[in-house]
Amino acid sequence: MIPIDSTLLGGFIVAAVAIIVSPGPDTIVILRHALTGGRGTGLAAVSGVQLGLLVHTALAVAGISLLVASSPVLFQGLTVIGAVYLAWLGIQSLRGVGGLEVEIGAAPAGAARACREAALCNILNPKVILWFLALLPNFVNPEAGDVTTQLIALSALLIALNILWQAPMALAADGVRRWLGRPENMHAVNRVSGVVLLGMAALMLGQHLL
Repeated sequence: MIPIDSTLLGGFIVAAVAIIVSPGPDTIVILRHALTGGRGTGLAAVSGVQLGLLVHTALAVAGISLLVASSPVLFQGLTVIGAVYLAWLGIQSLRGVGGLEVEIGAAPAGAARACREAALCNILNPKVILWFLALLPNFVNPEAGDVTTQLIALSALLIALNILWQAPMALAADGVRRWLGRPENMHAVNRVSGVVLLGMAALMLGQHLL
């Protein structure tokens, strides 16, 4: 059982799903490798993304746990920054235009290379960095139990949700690319994700500032 209250857990799942389904660099890398190298290579790229998330988890656990212990005020400030960042993501999603461009002209890569490229893409993705360092603290309650345990549990849940979305995407890459390549479908994904993210941001800012 995840050691956080059900309200925070529900909010985390909603925010995580909204961000995960919004196509970004991870989506492009996975689709490119699946389309050029086949399903096995695409799944290797999915594995690479999760390795990247494990790196972010380790850094976040060390940094956020130390911050909670040393300065509750700074921790509170970080959660507000995370809420503002979530609002920015929502606005960016609502402003999104066009379809998903996936370059498939390159030669197929092996599974090891696909995994390595996907891991590096995720590790260096500013959106993921900010998610872990600024947004994740919004779903941690220092009074509910060990902060490290909560962070690890939330990160594990994020990785599980990621796999549930990305693995089928790699297995059905061509259909996914065609579907996301239609402007009307891309706009629908962006609109829904944007509204959800803005709603979550408003709830978080209300909680911290009112």
